[in-house]
Order: sequence, then C-alpha cells, then structure tokens
Amino acid sequence: MDKLSPRSSALRKGRYSEPGRIYHITTSTHKRTPLFADFYLARAVVRQLRQCDTTGCCSTLCYVLMPDHLHWLFQLQDGNLAALVGRLKARAASEVNHYRGSRGAVVWQQGYYDHALRCDEDLREVARYIVANPLRAGLVSSVRTYPHWDAIWL
Repeated sequence: MDKLSPRSSALRKGRYSEPGRIYHITTSTHKRTPLFADFYLARAVVRQLRQCDTTGCCSTLCYVLMPDHLHWLFQLQDGNLAALVGRLKARAASEVNHYRGSRGAVVWQQGYYDHALRCDEDLREVARYIVANPLRAGLVSSVRTYPHWDAIWL
C-alpha cells in the first residue's frame, strides 16, 4: 500500500472547513530541514501564528514548533482551513527568508496533515500530546525549558 504524501489527492478528498471546529495541523519544513533550530527563525514563525489569532481567523489552543515541523491546535473562527494554513505558511516563509537573506527560498513542504477533532476526543489529551513533542524527541528534559510552544491550558 502506498504511503500518502501531503499533496496526495486522497488526503485532500473530503477536506472541508467548518467554523467552530477544532483542528490539529501538522506541517513540515522543505526536505525536513531543521530551520527552526535557529531561535530567531522559530520566533518569526511564532509571530505569524499569533498574527492568525489577531486577525480573528482562528483561536490557537496550543502549538509546538519543532526544528523541522509545526503542530498547531486551533479553533477555526472564520474563513477556510486551507486558506488559513496557506496564509500562515506564506507569511512565515516570507519572514524567515527575510532573516536568512534568501528571498523566495522554499521553507515549507507542500501540503499539510489536518485532523478535525471529534466531539468524543479529549482536547486536553491532544494538547498535552502536542506540547510534549520536544520531550519525546529528546530535545529537552522538561517541556518548560523548550522555548517554542504555548498553550492556553493543559
């Protein structure tokens, strides 16, 4: 059986946007390059995540930015899921490339994985799983010391 790539039409099939729905998005850097091991590049992405909340498109519940990928849990408020994720990735790439002095360089791999949470899923458990990523990856011995995450509650 073939693995599904983020660009796979099978993954996009059935993808829809539902305001009020909570989504877990995972997206990776191009070729899984650990760009966000650089503190300043990581903070550029975090600024863009926060900007999405400011515009009213979504309400972030938690996120963790790993060196080569992002996990983002949010409630979609307005608009389209694909447009929101596309806008985040485009703005973050622009800011990252500005800092790197590499205008137009590819930052993100195409596509993303999304999961619309069901009402029977434990939101707190999903958030804890997301935030514990740096710990499971062996990047830190305590999540508290990892600088690129946030949550409204755990």
